[in-house]
Formats: sequence, C-alpha cells, structure tokens
Amino acid sequence: MDKANKNALRAGTIAAGTMLMLLMTSPAFALVRDDGDDPGKGLSVAETLGLFVACPLVLFAVIAGLVIVTDKSRKA
Repeated sequence: MDKANKNALRAGTIAAGTMLMLLMTSPAFALVRDDGDDPGKGLSVAETLGLFVACPLVLFAVIAGLVIVTDKSRKA
C-alpha cells in the first residue's frame, strides 16, 4: 500500500468516525422528554449577552488586573 492510499484511508476513517459522532449527538434525540424534565423559561437577549459575553469579559479583566498588579518582574 503506498503512502497516498494510506493517507486517504486514514482521512476516510476519521471523517466516518466524526460523522458517526455528529449523528449520534444530533438534536433530534432531544425531542423526547425525560422523566422529571422541567426546562423552565428561556433567557432574554439581554440575559444571554450578559451571561455569555459580559461575564467572561469581566472575568478576563479581573484576572488580567490581578496578574498586572501582582507582577514582581518590574520591581527593582
């Protein structure tokens, strides 16, 4: 088996495995409710932006600020 055939076989195997995993985790399986499932109300646009945009940015700023404040390499 030459190198090109080996690489093609490897790429095909990875593609098939990836497609199988994507099909197994597709949202179609979420249509059936489990016992005790109580999803509650959805988030508004402002709540979604606050949770997934503002909170990570604030957390990043706090961590970066703590790193800058506690940096000892600039002190002589």
